[in-house]
Amino acid sequence: MAKKVRKKIESADPVCSLCEREVGFTSLHHLIPREEGGKHGPTVPLCQPCHSTVHLTYSNKELAVLYHSIQALRNAEGLQKYLNWVRTKRLDKITNRRGKRK
Repeated sequence: MAKKVRKKIESADPVCSLCEREVGFTSLHHLIPREEGGKHGPTVPLCQPCHSTVHLTYSNKELAVLYHSIQALRNAEGLQKYLNWVRTKRLDKITNRRGKRK
């Protein structure tokens, strides 16, 4: 059985839409996750630390229903401590050592 490999979609925009830092690399985040019907929906460029944190903090269902805009993500209570911290960092690649949600 062949393993399905997902290709990361890169963005040419060097600014993260969530933390608003200028970084060297961003990937496109589906505002409504593909698994929840957002395959052809709007996307925003996010840096690797923000993209990882969003998906570790919220389930795809929560993202689709509650956090389907960049403004909703910026205002999300669960991301405030992280956003205040990451905005002071200069590094593009910040290691995310938190475990997955249970």
